[in-house]
Amino acid sequence: MCSISFLILITISISFFTSSLVFLLNDYSLFLEWEVVSLNSTSIVMTFLFDWMSLLFMSFVLLIASLVIYYSKEYMSGDTNINRFIMLVLMFVLSMMLLIISPNLISILLGWDGLGLVSYCLVIYFQNVKSYNAGMLTALSNRIGDVAFLLAIAWMLNYGSWNYIFYLESMKDSIEMEIIGALIMLAAMTKSAQIPFSSWLPAAMAAPTPVSALVHSSTLVTAGVYLLIRFNILLSGSWLGDLLLLLSGLTMFMAGLGANFEFDLKKIIALSTLSQLGLMMSILSMGFYKLAFFHLLTHALFKALLFMCAGAIIHNMNNSQDIRLMGGLGVYMPLTSGCFNVANLALCGMPFLAGFYSKDLILEVVSLSYINMFSFFLYFFSTGLTVCYSFRLVYYTMTGELNCGSLNMLSDEGWVMLRGMSGLLMMSIVGGSMLSWLIFPTPYMICLPSYLKLLTLFVCVVGGVLGYLISNVSLFYFNKSLHNYLVSYFSGSMWFMPYISTYGIINYPLVLGMSVCKSFDQGWSEFLGGQNLYNELVKYSQYVSVMHNNNLKVYLLLFVLWIIFLFSFFLIF
Repeated sequence: MCSISFLILITISISFFTSSLVFLLNDYSLFLEWEVVSLNSTSIVMTFLFDWMSLLFMSFVLLIASLVIYYSKEYMSGDTNINRFIMLVLMFVLSMMLLIISPNLISILLGWDGLGLVSYCLVIYFQNVKSYNAGMLTALSNRIGDVAFLLAIAWMLNYGSWNYIFYLESMKDSIEMEIIGALIMLAAMTKSAQIPFSSWLPAAMAAPTPVSALVHSSTLVTAGVYLLIRFNILLSGSWLGDLLLLLSGLTMFMAGLGANFEFDLKKIIALSTLSQLGLMMSILSMGFYKLAFFHLLTHALFKALLFMCAGAIIHNMNNSQDIRLMGGLGVYMPLTSGCFNVANLALCGMPFLAGFYSKDLILEVVSLSYINMFSFFLYFFSTGLTVCYSFRLVYYTMTGELNCGSLNMLSDEGWVMLRGMSGLLMMSIVGGSMLSWLIFPTPYMICLPSYLKLLTLFVCVVGGVLGYLISNVSLFYFNKSLHNYLVSYFSGSMWFMPYISTYGIINYPLVLGMSVCKSFDQGWSEFLGGQNLYNELVKYSQYVSVMHNNNLKVYLLLFVLWIIFLFSFFLIF
């Protein structure tokens, strides 16, 4: 099943990519309307929009999905239900495709809810308490966005159809479209885990690693960004854009800070996804939707590779995810480490790798834009933090000696997993330059003073040095010691967000529910209601049983008296 799915998906991906090139060169869009049901004068029509953006995004989603499925062949080889796993992944990809090609709010909702439902099934795949909790948190956080989406659909009844694409341009200054824009923004923020809905994204790491590679690179979390790219007209120049800029900037900063205090390998990469989503959202809120889309695609490539490498490392470390137990992996797993370092450098924005083309362009456009000092600080400081946690990760995992002698490391590199990674490795190196030629046929010419031009590079170098320094033993102990415990705890727990949005909200209703259950349901109402009735009936039935068994004469006498009483009753009336 893995091999067949891989071949089919990669073939469709290549065909979509070539189609997107044709559409891009000819500046061509295609609307397809499929009449599902026609009854008298009523018809239900399914609409699909094919343009260069949707086709290019679909080709990337399918490429990553195909390589992830190929990689799962070895990673999930111990799973007896691997076919069920592959079917779930395929349903996930199908939902994402439906979301990408829909210009209609109703059909987007089908894909949107499909993503939410299948992601729940995938997060609880390993079926333990932690997975169940993470699955519920993911599903319920996304329900908020679904409700906002349903309200937007209801509000679209003010217009003639749910095909929002017809109305965006003409109605962008109307109050109705502003309300729809606010609801869509709320839905996108829950799906892309912006503040205050961020706590579900690291929790979703309970899913198998191949799923994380797919979910956190190109599908579930990017659905919100893609939706806002389609609705970008409503954001630019309104208060919605300003609000989104603030929240996404804070998300980017918070995630970067949290990743520097985290020790779980997958959670660090999840927080880096959150940081990059903040970057996409913030540049989108400033009106540069093509830049956001460009970064969405380049990020999908190196982030999927990063998760795949993390999966191979965890696989070989006997399922241990703690980076403090790793070290010297460059010696034991040279090829995986090479892929891991390339993906990490692409994430940092190393010149001429995939991430450089989009990140550097975004930061230069920010320097050129009319923007306040706070947002400017958040952009550049968050970029520094990205390099900081990436270098910290490399320091802990790749350098020094192996710290897990007792863990019995396997130290073999699976060829199937490596083949899956090598496809993305090539794309992570050449993908950025290729996409920049395609998406921006006329190059962005950004003329800045030399100090602003070199600021991005300077911030990256400082972040890298800082990442190396805070990983050194003496500074690390001081950082985590009781002197700075509160600061460390605050930064590492995503600014107490799980406690506010998850544990805090869940705790009180559960305690209240337990006390109500004990005092009412299992207390007075039980004592006076069902239980009391049951006890009385048992008592009477025992009494009758005793009479029946021991005193047959008495029983018969009572029976005769009862018959006489009935007859006299009938005779009187």
